[in-house]
Amino acid sequence: MGPAPTREVRYGWPVPKVLLAVLAGLLTSQLALLLTTMYLHRTVTHRAMTMRSGLSFACRAVVWFSTGIKPREWAAVHRRHHAYTDVPGDPHSPVLDGYWKVQIYNVGMYKKAAKDAETLRKYSRDIKVDKWDKFVFDRGFVGLGLGYCVFWAIFGWRLAIVAAAVHVVSYLLLNSAINAIGHRFGKAKYAGFSTNNQWLALITWGEGLHSNHHAAPTSARFSFTRRELDHGWLVISFFKKLGWLQVRHTDIHLTAAAQAGGQGGQGPLPPADEREPEPELV
Repeated sequence: MGPAPTREVRYGWPVPKVLLAVLAGLLTSQLALLLTTMYLHRTVTHRAMTMRSGLSFACRAVVWFSTGIKPREWAAVHRRHHAYTDVPGDPHSPVLDGYWKVQIYNVGMYKKAAKDAETLRKYSRDIKVDKWDKFVFDRGFVGLGLGYCVFWAIFGWRLAIVAAAVHVVSYLLLNSAINAIGHRFGKAKYAGFSTNNQWLALITWGEGLHSNHHAAPTSARFSFTRRELDHGWLVISFFKKLGWLQVRHTDIHLTAAAQAGGQGGQGPLPPADEREPEPELV
């Protein structure tokens, strides 16, 4: 009588690889959203904090790999959005253009504004172009291609397409939602200053607290009360303790328009040319 047959033991992935690819895409999207709010938005655009050179370069490189965005273009478009919030001149306003256009086509509206020479001249004049921009970071598709190669090395080319698609779609839709939902639905904490949506803030690293941000654009913290959660600020606080960045001011600096309008209810903003400029916004 021969030996009893042995059962072959196979060691492999505990979950299907396609699910891992989807999770990798979602995690990459969340990393890109974190760097968008922390680096592109709060640091480069509004100067709400200053990063040490090493951290700044690391954020710049990962933004390039994960989004292909040019920081000076992103900053210029967003600063123009603050200068003309929901009035003619706003590059992506759901109040003017409709919710669905901004939710679905926000990236196209952004690109159109980013190609406008006057927008770049007026709103990004303080952001210098260096040798890294000229030879590396201005080539956005190269960055995205290298990011795809990382997925390819991990999953193979087929599942890399899945991971990349999940990342791109979720990143674009969530960024669009900040503008589309944040200017149409939710609680208008400050009159005329968009809206707060805590649930949106939870999946965009605090960006859903949009009314707070428009009321105090130079504040690095978007949560103003204990009931509000800005976990992007938690990451910033961690890096601050390490000494990797400095916050511009720890208290909340409301704009003159926000102070005049007070809290609660929605009300129209004055025409863009009649508003007091936000401090050191551009």
